[in-house]
Amino acid sequence: MHALSNADLHCHSKVSDGTLEPEALAARAKAQGVELWALTDHDEVAGQQRALEAALAQGLPYLTGTEISVTFANKVVHIVGLGFDHTNEALKAGLKATRGGREPRAREMAEGLAKVGIEGAFEGALHYVGNPELISRTHFARWLVDAGHCSDVPEVFRRFLTEGKPGFVPHRWATLRDALRWVHDAGGMTVIAHPARYGFTPTEEYALFIEFQAHGGRGLEVVTGSHTAAEAVKYGDMALEFNFLASRGSDFHSPDESHTELGSLPNLPGKLNPVWLELQHRIHYPGA
Repeated sequence: MHALSNADLHCHSKVSDGTLEPEALAARAKAQGVELWALTDHDEVAGQQRALEAALAQGLPYLTGTEISVTFANKVVHIVGLGFDHTNEALKAGLKATRGGREPRAREMAEGLAKVGIEGAFEGALHYVGNPELISRTHFARWLVDAGHCSDVPEVFRRFLTEGKPGFVPHRWATLRDALRWVHDAGGMTVIAHPARYGFTPTEEYALFIEFQAHGGRGLEVVTGSHTAAEAVKYGDMALEFNFLASRGSDFHSPDESHTELGSLPNLPGKLNPVWLELQHRIHYPGA
């Protein structure tokens, strides 16, 4: 895996808030020219064995993955874990505890929506996921669009699901220290996902990077679906400044919703050290 390899190390299946099964994602990744793939469902590893087997059947090298929600400076930050043992019991227990707050939060969100005349939102959103432990704002958004309350998902978030709106309920996620420990103890590496999305001040962002590094965090997602070219340059420079490894991932969720297709991102700048070079021993290769 050289520095220009088409690695896509961030995407979601139906096991969390994507719309495709892991097997369909593996086939899509292969068809789109992905050379190294990781499925990173939110706070869940239940799709990992399926994704691994499907990738290898496609002749596609695979890294295990997950995306863990943590609370930092009163905001939700996402940490991607890569290359861990997906059968590790402590990791699975930690993720289960993190997911455990989703159903009560979702019921509160539905209550808020009911107060503005939108009834049945919890049951409606649940139809899109099946598992109350994995219910998220994305599932509410899809239901609100399909039920005719909004024209598209961005409108849902603007009107109902962001802070100060009727359906917004904060969730206390894992701590940064705990999330990193779960992944590291399971043999994996951690990466800060899409850093431009959080809206931190420079001081807050610096504090995040320093604390992440202090707890053994190694990587920064530089090239990702929600980053502009300028943001990729900025976080590439920050990866060099902090001696972070650089990661790359589309954050693909759905053929109908995602702006960035699997495997379609620009390459990492050559000056950066890619995470996959440090994870060679954790990559599952076809026929190995």
